[in-house]
Amino acid sequence: MTRLHPRVRLVWAARSVVSAAILGGVLAIGARFVPFVPPWGPPVLAGVVLLVGVVHAVLRYRFWRYEVRDDAIYLERGVLTRVRTVVPFVRIQHVDSSRGPVERAVGLGRVVVYTAGSRGADVTVPGLTPSSADDLRERLKRLAIRAEGDDAV
Repeated sequence: MTRLHPRVRLVWAARSVVSAAILGGVLAIGARFVPFVPPWGPPVLAGVVLLVGVVHAVLRYRFWRYEVRDDAIYLERGVLTRVRTVVPFVRIQHVDSSRGPVERAVGLGRVVVYTAGSRGADVTVPGLTPSSADDLRERLKRLAIRAEGDDAV
């Protein structure tokens, strides 16, 4: 199974920093109107959220893997709940590669696989270099086209 690029931890940790900063700001503003909240409460809570988020990013990277086989793409992920997903190539509708601002800053991207049959049935493979994201997108596209011909009536 293929692991993600290690820099994906920075992307996930950055999300934790933003969440902790927003939470800390909201709590600091709210604490001004609530007399029994100590002034150190909001920063401590934001720090705890930041710490939990960074630890979660490290563990998430540790358990995230994917593999492209002959018949499907297999994904394995999850920190508290382990999730194993199999996406058969015959179910793939289309494949995108994308790069958000934080991903661009650290030189990463992701591939999104859209599947047929149910609402919200898309699968994302994050933490790929731009060239590996493009390669994976093209490979999945070719395999989906080939599988469509095999499955035709």
